[in-house]
Amino acid sequence: MKITRYDEMNGLGLDLIREIGSIGTGNAATALSSMLNKTVRMTLPDVQILGYNEAIKFLGDPEEIVAAILVKMTGEINGLMLFILKMDFINEVLSSVMQQEIEDYYQLNVLETSALEEIGNIIISSYVNAMSTLSEVTINLSVPDIAVNMLGGILSVPMVEFGYQTDKMMMISGQFIIGGKVLHSDLLMMPDIMSLNFLMEKLGIVNG
Repeated sequence: MKITRYDEMNGLGLDLIREIGSIGTGNAATALSSMLNKTVRMTLPDVQILGYNEAIKFLGDPEEIVAAILVKMTGEINGLMLFILKMDFINEVLSSVMQQEIEDYYQLNVLETSALEEIGNIIISSYVNAMSTLSEVTINLSVPDIAVNMLGGILSVPMVEFGYQTDKMMMISGQFIIGGKVLHSDLLMMPDIMSLNFLMEKLGIVNG
């Protein structure tokens, strides 16, 4: 039976996303370790289906300024990937790659922005490659785009894009452990409903 909303996914469907999350997490940690030249580990991810307000509450304050990397998926799977970047994670990356830190998101210059887009792209690609490999589907990714805005504004992007289909979003959360520091990782993975059904069909998962 096809689903029409994220929260109609059964246990097998959520297990699929957890499996994608686990493989993607391992791939992301390896890629980040190479780029930052530091040991990077990640905890096993937690997968949740959250409403807009629940997601904001989970992530922080709706008026908190954050950065985010947005990538669009096209091909056999269509949708959005959104990686939330908070200040502690940004400064860990910038200090490792460029030996500098910032105090304000709006201080980011072109080189720093480019470095963060590359990091976001590496992390998002790790999860998308896991999805593609598991299900043998073709997924194309857009050039990553970075945005700085209030958390509520950032999370409104997928709602505007998919609000007509669902008022829920799929969140993969975990923790990076970089050089002994524990940093949160929050990724929104939002295939459209047609793509999610296709993905589950490819993996033999029947909802119902």
